[in-house]
Amino acid sequence: MIRILIFLVLTLLLWACQDVKRPEKPDNLIPKDKMVDILTDVYLNNAAKSINNRLLRRKGFKLDSLIYQKYEIDSLQFVRSHAYYNADLNTYNEIFREIEQRLDRMLKKADSAAGPRATKLREKQDSIKRMKDLIPPPDSE
Repeated sequence: MIRILIFLVLTLLLWACQDVKRPEKPDNLIPKDKMVDILTDVYLNNAAKSINNRLLRRKGFKLDSLIYQKYEIDSLQFVRSHAYYNADLNTYNEIFREIEQRLDRMLKKADSAAGPRATKLREKQDSIKRMKDLIPPPDSE
């Protein structure tokens, strides 16, 4: 009985995954390098929202709209281009590697501008995080 149930579940899963369609290439596809710029700004904006969203709302900032204006795109063009790149895992990974490198460079530049004290603080925070990663979590009984 259990074998039949497992077989039915596996068959259902395989059948459900048969019709995966990749999005078509949009006519107004955002170029890959511009998409890296846009997504970098999106992640910086998301970080800003997580720090003080109330202040941003009170001042009336709509960060998404600012990005669309800055890059002269609209939300539909962004969504379609993002979906297109998202469907190709290799390209999407390349985009995110570039974003990560840019954010690391920005962090290093900000640390160097803040002086050696900020760099030492960042190093201390990083070493504390590494130490926490080495400590195994307590057993949950």
